[in-house]
Amino acid sequence: MAFRKFLSALGVNAPSVETVIENPQVGPGGTLRVVVTAVGGGADVDIERVRLEVVVRAEDREYNHKTAWKHPYTVVTADLEGFRLPAGETVTVHGEVVLPWEMPLTHALGAPIAGGRAAVRTELAVDKSVDQGDFDEFEVHALPAQDAILQAYTDLGFRLHEAEVKIGFHPTIAPSMKSRQTEKYWQEIDFFLPEHMTWGNLELETVFTAREDSLDTHPGGYPPATFFYDDLDQQAWTETLKKHVTTYWPSYKK
Repeated sequence: MAFRKFLSALGVNAPSVETVIENPQVGPGGTLRVVVTAVGGGADVDIERVRLEVVVRAEDREYNHKTAWKHPYTVVTADLEGFRLPAGETVTVHGEVVLPWEMPLTHALGAPIAGGRAAVRTELAVDKSVDQGDFDEFEVHALPAQDAILQAYTDLGFRLHEAEVKIGFHPTIAPSMKSRQTEKYWQEIDFFLPEHMTWGNLELETVFTAREDSLDTHPGGYPPATFFYDDLDQQAWTETLKKHVTTYWPSYKK
């Protein structure tokens, strides 16, 4: 829900700003459409810049890694032109932010993912100071291909646990197979192992590297299986994922 916040940089009788996300459910590679409404306060002011920041919850930045959402990480920004805001009047500006294909997910298979959070933070440059005037969460839903892989894991007995965004480049166990990651962060999606599977860890961490036409799925840091969107076939993809998992974890017998 959008809310109006008074710009603290200008003190009493300050202007207020409200941000509304027109399409609060979007997928990686999609475009957020944002409307920013500013209402003038007791005097004319110049809004020098409006910046839209897409931020996510990043485990590296939170002291309480289970619940905190106080120090988000900026994924992408878009700057809108500034404007003159007369006292007591209303000015509305429209903007768009294109999400990267590797955008972390907050929802998959029609439900929220524990630990997945994303928001648009509206930042205004006013009177030579910066004021973060609004903060609005939105949902990032998995691409059909990502949902298909998550469904495949489910069909193979894995249980989705949570997601964590980490800053930097994802390390792979096999040095000969480097990740095709392009963003300076990655999202781990953690699964509880099937009951019949024995392994040193209790969970399997999977990393998606999505592109416009295809998706790499890294299970546990090992080389990825690549899936092309045009070839989406749930049964075939489940079999491919099963073969890939058993290559590295022979204990998977199902």
